[in-house]
Amino acid sequence: MKISEYIAFTIDRLPKGYVFTYSDFNTEVNQKEAVIKALNRMVASGKIAKLSKGRYYKPENTPFGNLQPNQAQIVKDLLEENGKITGYLTGYSIYNQLGLTTQVSNTIQIGKNQIRPNFKRERYTIAFVKQKNTITKENIPLLQLLDAIRYIKKIPDANIEASCKRFLAIIKNYSDKESNTLVRLALKYPPATRALLGALLDQLRQGKATDALFKSLNPITKYELTGAAKSLSTTEKWNII
Repeated sequence: MKISEYIAFTIDRLPKGYVFTYSDFNTEVNQKEAVIKALNRMVASGKIAKLSKGRYYKPENTPFGNLQPNQAQIVKDLLEENGKITGYLTGYSIYNQLGLTTQVSNTIQIGKNQIRPNFKRERYTIAFVKQKNTITKENIPLLQLLDAIRYIKKIPDANIEASCKRFLAIIKNYSDKESNTLVRLALKYPPATRALLGALLDQLRQGKATDALFKSLNPITKYELTGAAKSLSTTEKWNII
């Protein structure tokens, strides 16, 4: 089978929106140039689209034009390394998914232990958020929530009162194990995040889970989160003003 035929056959089997590079094809090292040329010919013909240098995707055609891949596909090389999870979508990338805002941003934020400078990829700005906890598949949803609590003032088109109500709706569905893990992970977050999480958990009558959070805070520090008291009756205990 010719290189071009092999590539076309392989791409036909890929789902729409799937992002790939020349290294996804099982070919000899000395055939790399032939693979790249074949891919670029397919871009020119419109069968595939180019996302960024060396990165391609199989577009989904609609009456309104080609759809971009989803955000996880666009940055998947930044979320895993050799099959190990090293990052996760967070911030602007998941506020909409969490029901905190209706806006969709052109900035894709990624939580990682080791961060790097921001850069552009197609129409997106890729930005990074430092995560001090170990990142695992299981704790990613909890880290995403904690990041949203941490950056509550920066959620687009949302106020603190509404965001707190949404946080309560999410956390009330957590199991005791998940709530305890949430608290453990929060201990590596800034004090204001710990205070707001403590107030949220107390509001849901999960007081025992908050002991470690309360002990971790300076009793004289105040946290300015205007509007939180409108949806939480526990803000005074946590010095939230």
